[in-house]
Amino acid sequence: MAEQAGMFMVHQTVGSVLCCKCGIPMQPNAANMCVNCLRSEEDITEGLQKHVIIMHCPECSCYLQPPKTWIKAELESKELLQFCLKRLKNMNKVRLVHAEFVWTEPHSKRLKVKLSVQKEVHGAILEQSYVVEYVVQDYMCTSCSRIQANPDQWVACVQLRQHVSHRRTFFYIEQLILTHDAASHAINIKQVNQGIDFFFSNRSHAVKFVEFLGKVAPINHRHDKQLVSHDPKSNDYNYKHTFSVEICPICREDLICLPPKVALSLGNLGPLVICTKVSNSITLLDPFTLRHCSLDAAQYWRTSFKPLLSSRQLVEYIVLDVETSNIEVNAGGSKYVLAEVEVARVCDFGKNDQIFRIRTHLGRLLSPGDFALGYDLYAANTNDIDLDKHRGLALPEAVLIKKSYEEKRQRKHRKNRLWKLKSLNMEVDNTTKGRVDEQKMNSEYEQFLRDLEENPELRFNISLYHNRDYQPSEMASVTDGGDVPSVPLEELLADLDLSDEDMEDVEE
Repeated sequence: MAEQAGMFMVHQTVGSVLCCKCGIPMQPNAANMCVNCLRSEEDITEGLQKHVIIMHCPECSCYLQPPKTWIKAELESKELLQFCLKRLKNMNKVRLVHAEFVWTEPHSKRLKVKLSVQKEVHGAILEQSYVVEYVVQDYMCTSCSRIQANPDQWVACVQLRQHVSHRRTFFYIEQLILTHDAASHAINIKQVNQGIDFFFSNRSHAVKFVEFLGKVAPINHRHDKQLVSHDPKSNDYNYKHTFSVEICPICREDLICLPPKVALSLGNLGPLVICTKVSNSITLLDPFTLRHCSLDAAQYWRTSFKPLLSSRQLVEYIVLDVETSNIEVNAGGSKYVLAEVEVARVCDFGKNDQIFRIRTHLGRLLSPGDFALGYDLYAANTNDIDLDKHRGLALPEAVLIKKSYEEKRQRKHRKNRLWKLKSLNMEVDNTTKGRVDEQKMNSEYEQFLRDLEENPELRFNISLYHNRDYQPSEMASVTDGGDVPSVPLEELLADLDLSDEDMEDVEE
C-alpha cells in the first residue's frame, strides 16, 4: 500500500559477520562462531550419563526400577526403551529428540541405546548423538528368590474344579488361558483329578485370575484363608489364601431337563433342551421348537441343575430321510433349521427294522445317508428328579445333537494335523487321590481337537499354530478333500521358536 502511495521504503537487511574460526559469513551470535565450529568446540552431552548399571531377574525377565518396582520387558521392546530412558539422570538439561536400540550380542549382558539430543548454545541450537551403554547385572527378584528357596511356598491357590466325567472343559479353558496369558504370574500349575490347581505368590494375582475365569465360564467361587504367622509387635499377619472355583456341570452338547421353576421363568421353555454354547453364560435350545435363551452365572447358581445325559452317552445314528421346514433361528452364533428326519441306530441297522421319526434342529446339515450323534431316549434308563416332576411329559425316541464324521475320518487314516495347540506347563499329581487316567484323557483330547475342526465358533477365541511336523498323506490332501471338516490355513498362526540354530542361520 505504501509503494502504491508513492512512499519510499528502505528494505532492512540482516547483517552478517565472519566466523572467527573458519571465516565463513554467518549471522552474529555471542560466540562469533558458526554452528559447525560451535559443535566442534562445545560438547552438549557433557555431564550426561554414558554408562548405567541395571538389575535384571533371570527367572522372570524383569528389570528393577528403584527402589522396589520390577518391570517386565522383552529385549528391544518399547517398555524396555522407556525403562532405560527413565534410568538416565540430568536429561532435563537437554531436549531428547530420538532414541533407538543398537544391536548387541544377546549373551553380552550389554544394552546400547543411541540418543539424539538438542541444546541451545550462544543462541544457536545444536544437535548431537551419542550412545549410552547399560550393563545388565543378574539380581533375583523377591518372588523368584522365595520360589528358589522353597518351590512349594505359595501365598494364594486357585482350585479350579468341574464335577463331570470328562475334561473337555479344561482343555478349552487351558487354550483361553494361553491366548490371554492369564496364568503368567502362576509359580506352579498342578493337574489333579476333576480339575487344575494354580499357585500364586501374591493374592492380587489370584484375584485377577479368578476374575478372568468369571469372564470365560459360569463359575461359583469361595474364598478362605489360613493364618501362617503373626508378629504382635508390628501387627503383621501372614495368610495363605485359597480360592475354590467351581465350573457349572453343564457342558456343550448336554441334554438337560429343566426344573419346572426354571422352565417357567424362561417362558415355558423345554423342558427338554440342549446346551449349544457355554461362555460366561449358558445358551439353551429347544430342538423341537427352536426356541432358545441364555442363562448367566447368577441365574444358574440361583437354581442349579444337572444334565440329564452327557456327551459320553452319545449314540451314532444313520439318517434315512430328511424333510426340512422354513423355520430357522440363530442361537449362540450358529444357524439351525427345524426338520423332520427318519433315523436308525447304526448298531441296529441291518439287524431289525426299527426306525425313529423325530424332530431335529440340524436340518441345515443333515442329508439322507449321513451319520449323526444323538441321545437314545428309547433305550435309556434315566433317573432324574426334575424329569419326574413334569407329569405327562412324552419323551421322544431320540434327540440328535450333531453330525458325525467318524466314518469319513476312518477312511482318511489321518495320523497328524496341519495345526497344533500349545499347552500349559503343568505338574501331574500322581497320588492316588489325584491320579488321572492317561488313556481316557488322550481320547478326550482327541475328541476336543475334532470339535475344534467341526465348530468354527468354538475355535474363534483360540490360537491355533501351524504344525511344522505335518506330512500330508497320499490318501488325503491338506483339506482332506473337503469331506471332513478341517481348519483353514488362513486361521493358523506361525509358531515362532527362535533357537540358537535358527539364529546362526539368520546370521549367515
